[in-house]
Amino acid sequence: MPQWGMVIDLDRCTGCEACVVACRTENNVPVVGEEQTRMGRQINWIRVERYWEGEFPNVRARFMPVLCQHCDAAPCEPVCPVYATSHSPEGLSVMTYNRCVGTRYCGNNCPYTVRFFNFFEPKWDAPLGEALNPEVSVRPNGVMEKCTFCVQRIQAAKVGAAGEERDLRDGEVQPACVQSCPAEAMYFGDASDPESRVSRLSSSGRAFHLLGELGTRPRVVYLKSGDER
Repeated sequence: MPQWGMVIDLDRCTGCEACVVACRTENNVPVVGEEQTRMGRQINWIRVERYWEGEFPNVRARFMPVLCQHCDAAPCEPVCPVYATSHSPEGLSVMTYNRCVGTRYCGNNCPYTVRFFNFFEPKWDAPLGEALNPEVSVRPNGVMEKCTFCVQRIQAAKVGAAGEERDLRDGEVQPACVQSCPAEAMYFGDASDPESRVSRLSSSGRAFHLLGELGTRPRVVYLKSGDER
């Protein structure tokens, strides 16, 4: 059984946010508007954080995509009173939307701030509603939502490989963010396969986990930028 993981090379990321746009389109993530954003009610399954390196005047902007880390010891999972968030056998931190009662305990317990509460019934102005992905549910108001590593794409690839009576190939499954990255800064694959690109990059001397000192054991591995090696 595959154990999915992602590697993000900070040396390659240009901060273009193509991954953010692709994620919204693929997963029917609503835009809440300026007023709700001011109230802290924005929904972004993936965001690009900006930070600075060096001393003035030799300062350089760096960028870090941040999404659900799919932690093996996820702080969000044990606090859910209705078991709406759980860990799958393939290493995904999954959401069962029709179980969620909106306590927001999981969001409060997430140190990465990557879970979002849907305050209102999502709406898309015409004709944008015609562009919704039929493979992904539109989450109703009152539930938490977050990155799923595009689980619908994982399932589609598995079904296709089973139909051809073969195993999944390395790199065959690509979440929307990975597929859309023009700099090829993101990689996705089976972390349990020692020959996979994700597995090999994860053992690099540049590899680190975001807030790794918390012991959450994330499935997302970052590669340090060149100036930090």
